[in-house]
Amino acid sequence: MSSVMIFAPSPVLTVTVEDHPEEPEVHIHAGGQGVWQARMLLRMGIDVTMCCILTGETGRVLGHLLEDEGITVRAIGREGRGGALVHDRRGGERIKIVESGGEPISRHDLDELYGLTLGSALASDLAILSGPHSESVLPPDVYRRLAADITTGGVRVAVDLAGDRLAASLEGGVTLVKVSHEELLADGRISANDTDQIVDAMHEIRKQGADTVIVTRSNDPLLMLSGDRVQVVTTPTMEVTDTAGAGDSLMAGVSASLARGESIEDAIVLGAAAGALNVTRHGLGTGDPESIERLRDLVEVRDYEEEVKGTGPSVTPDQLADMAKES
Repeated sequence: MSSVMIFAPSPVLTVTVEDHPEEPEVHIHAGGQGVWQARMLLRMGIDVTMCCILTGETGRVLGHLLEDEGITVRAIGREGRGGALVHDRRGGERIKIVESGGEPISRHDLDELYGLTLGSALASDLAILSGPHSESVLPPDVYRRLAADITTGGVRVAVDLAGDRLAASLEGGVTLVKVSHEELLADGRISANDTDQIVDAMHEIRKQGADTVIVTRSNDPLLMLSGDRVQVVTTPTMEVTDTAGAGDSLMAGVSASLARGESIEDAIVLGAAAGALNVTRHGLGTGDPESIERLRDLVEVRDYEEEVKGTGPSVTPDQLADMAKES
């Protein structure tokens, strides 16, 4: 079985209150970017190892929840205040009641987590570096070091990061970057949601240390730069239940395909299908593999020059001369 290691430094405990005809229902799950990616990877038949810090009471609960889902957990346990999210969905919208990212990771614990992560990554087919829920949990340079050391060990690295963490991981060198156009705006890499600006930013990210760059654009088709080729990826329009977690499902689908040794073209189609299915569900990072496979047939991939600029295929001077004669 193909395997993926996920660096998820600070998973969070999520408590969601849902409406019910008789009385409100309370749902308790593990959450956070790395958890949602792991959940979708498992559904695609990938063996997942998660390296993380589990803090305090919420951390002890999280450890049991993660293992119950089938995730292999390699964790450093510590006392303190762990991360938690409390949501109220009784009105249909996801309303945050409490949001806590947890305490910063100490130098000693970070050293232990680094060793666990590196060893697990080098035993996997692919490594994903995901971000913490709180900006203050760990320094960005950890991502540079991990990207560099894992790549040196011959394992490909995929990141779903922004800001200083993205910049640090690029310095270390990565196989794949997934980022949203909103994050590009926030980072100052673009000044407007303009396709040409986004493509220029993708080329710049590639120069800084990424082999492939994927940019999601909310309801617009996503863009992928691989080599010198920019492609536009259009997914089927689904009835939206919850958009949260769609990007993580996309990342999981792409990573699952790459871990199996498939091409980046096949990977982006699988990822786009997984992301499209996720928006139809309340559960983040969920979806059945049969539905994802069916949605793959509805994903369209076209070259940027033809799809976005509308230039169509190139025409040689001889073809232009023939066209003039015919006219």
